[in-house]
Amino acid sequence: MTTDIVILAAGQGSRMKSALPKVLHCVGGKPMVKHVLENAAELGSVQPHVVIGHGAEKVRETLADAAVTFALQTEQLGTGHAVAQALPALDPAGVSLILYGDVPLTRSETMAELVSSAQNDKLGLLTVKLDNPTGYGRIVRDNGRVVAIVEQKDANAEQLAINEVNTGIMALPNRWLIDWLPQLSSDNAQGEYYLTDVIAMASERGIEIETQHPSCEQEVQGVNNRVQLAELERWYQAQQAEQLMVNGATLADPSRVDVRGHVSVAGDVIIDVNAVFEGTVEIGKDVQIGPNCYIKNASIAAGTVVKANTVIEDAVIGEACDIGPFARIRPGTELATGAKVGNFVETKKAKIGPGSKVNHLTYIGDAEIGSNVNVGAGTITCNYDGVNKSKTEIGDGAFIGSNTSLVAPVSVGAGATVGAGSTITKNIDGDELAVARAKQVNLSNWQRPVKK
Repeated sequence: MTTDIVILAAGQGSRMKSALPKVLHCVGGKPMVKHVLENAAELGSVQPHVVIGHGAEKVRETLADAAVTFALQTEQLGTGHAVAQALPALDPAGVSLILYGDVPLTRSETMAELVSSAQNDKLGLLTVKLDNPTGYGRIVRDNGRVVAIVEQKDANAEQLAINEVNTGIMALPNRWLIDWLPQLSSDNAQGEYYLTDVIAMASERGIEIETQHPSCEQEVQGVNNRVQLAELERWYQAQQAEQLMVNGATLADPSRVDVRGHVSVAGDVIIDVNAVFEGTVEIGKDVQIGPNCYIKNASIAAGTVVKANTVIEDAVIGEACDIGPFARIRPGTELATGAKVGNFVETKKAKIGPGSKVNHLTYIGDAEIGSNVNVGAGTITCNYDGVNKSKTEIGDGAFIGSNTSLVAPVSVGAGATVGAGSTITKNIDGDELAVARAKQVNLSNWQRPVKK
């Protein structure tokens, strides 16, 4: 049976002080509402419905690639009213799990327990006990049975002393939603239609309300302002760092590593401070990552050393490579085994062969370099003529002297040598020496200009 997932994402989030809808603010580099969708997708057969309102078009654009249906809440009249907007799209014979776009870290395992309750004709309710329950709806029990949820503004002194609170997350058969939501009243301190009122309706009808509890508070922590967003981010990053260490990485300081995607490590990896990983990153055995490195959508094979302040994006790094410090490896770069890219070197859409060295102050773009090539300091491949990009090819064992300009399209044959300071515009055959620079002129008895 397909489970309907109703995600409430219509709120303005005024306390965020932002033009961006609250649910699109990121935790771990991903919009909060995407966390919710991805975690829910792990349940298996689901149909997500996202209730949108403030910033609706931006939310639609962000989720354009997701298989979701949208329901528009033109007026924000409470959580019960929000869920009612999704009713026409729900399967009358199915069950719904109600989630929130600004509560991003609820685990799929927790969700599954709630759905199981609903599939057994119970109302599954997620509650949590807090040391400071201020602001939350209180769970009212009678002889252990949940009988109601009372919101903070409507609670009396006895109810305010309760520390078990409502997370807002619940699962129940859709036929109950269809029956109960039209009966909700806005006769309360907020003047809103509370979804939580269905708890009292269920209790009055003798329906069992089965409570589940999260593994920790952060699973159900919502975000209302940027302070809470930062707190949740740090907790999330602490979990990512812990997982890296469990998988075999040594972190110089676990509090100074950020994961904004997925990182896999093969073991005996060393990661220094202020490393940022984005997208999908695969790190092989015995890799060392220096301080202040940014790595995005890349694979780094065993034994490679990435030195300080290096940026690697959308690249494939072979075994035992040596990169940096201050190197920039741009998209499309492939480094073969033992390649070296040194300080202040930039590569883009370049294949650098086994054992080749590009050590200093060099730009290699749209190029294919063979094995055991030495590229001298200050060399550039002139790959762009103002309209088109062209390719440079350098054969095995070639030696490119310092401060060389290789004007593409051009090829340098295997074993060829290019003299320092050359501007190469024609192909060079293998084992040839090419020198292309202005003739040096020395003037004797030359008087240096002086200030007047």
